[in-house]
Amino acid sequence: MAARVLDYVLDRQSAFTSLTRDLVEAESPSAHPETHDDVRRILRLSLASVGYESREAGAPGSPRHVYARPAARRRGRPSQLVVGHFDTVWPVGTLEERPFRIDGNVIHGPGSFDMKAGLAQLVIALRAIRDLQLDTPLTPVIFINADEEIGSRSSTRYISLLAQHAERAFVLEPALGERGDIKTARKGIGRFTVTVYGKAAHAGLDPEAGASAILELSHVIQKLFALNDVERGITVNVGTVDGGVQPNVIAPHSKAVVDVRVPTIATGNEIEYIIHSIKPTNPDVRLHIEGRIGRPSMETTPRNQRLWEQVRMAGEELGLELHAARAGGGSDGNTTSQFTATVDGLGAVGAGAHAIHEHLLVDRTLERAALLAMLLTSPTMEG
Repeated sequence: MAARVLDYVLDRQSAFTSLTRDLVEAESPSAHPETHDDVRRILRLSLASVGYESREAGAPGSPRHVYARPAARRRGRPSQLVVGHFDTVWPVGTLEERPFRIDGNVIHGPGSFDMKAGLAQLVIALRAIRDLQLDTPLTPVIFINADEEIGSRSSTRYISLLAQHAERAFVLEPALGERGDIKTARKGIGRFTVTVYGKAAHAGLDPEAGASAILELSHVIQKLFALNDVERGITVNVGTVDGGVQPNVIAPHSKAVVDVRVPTIATGNEIEYIIHSIKPTNPDVRLHIEGRIGRPSMETTPRNQRLWEQVRMAGEELGLELHAARAGGGSDGNTTSQFTATVDGLGAVGAGAHAIHEHLLVDRTLERAALLAMLLTSPTMEG
């Protein structure tokens, strides 16, 4: 079967590149959901062409996501979840500066690698399953969200619910590195805001009457950076700082925004507790700390490992040597992994996510479309 699937997919290179072009040229920045109509229309029409019915999900005033499942399906059959996103980090107008283009085996374009080519892969994989009349032992349920790049704020509840009812989840984020590694673990991600309230005073006439929020924040920042632990895989970064009124005023307020990355859920709980336990050194100053680990770690759990073995073996059948890796960034795979067996990084092979050199390799990305088709038709896991 593997040879048939691979041959079929490789013969659809033109269809793959055409759909990828359409998706890339439908610019869809996360922060502007009013621009998403075109990309949703393209996706829903593409899914309908392979026998999937779809609808939009999302609360009024929130981004609209795409949910799809086979129009013809066996009632009561367990499901498997496929997750992707169509939003990008690129503002409308980026295409004018960096238009979609194909250079031999390489596709360039904003949002092509992360992750619109992954969505085109999905459509090609589903077409292969339909045209080759392959059976899916688990009903594929597809959720493509509109806000992954900004933390999946409105879509996480949908993804969580679908993952709770799925036997496994496949995430179409780009593969990792030049080898195209599959992501079997991801760090958890937290965002914290530390606000310091001091007391204003004239810096020249009466400095002792004040309490500097900026000075206190400098102490807090040192405590935060001291939490970094390379050996344990913990990173804590104070990314932005602001505060004060004028140079001649003792600063009455200051603020820092902190990014935290942790390898495990337990480590995330530990760091979260420590950050919220920070106390001021000056009793005349007040701290307000808010935030949490919003995306828990995707860990190398036994069920994730079993699913990875299925991925590796499917790759072998296709003649692909696949490798597993941990990613420092987060994705919706962090969410699905809390509820069901998950593998991530099944999307495009290339480089330059969120960068001006963003690109993907057509042949290797098509191979991953064949891999996805093999996985969707693979038997359920045991144990």
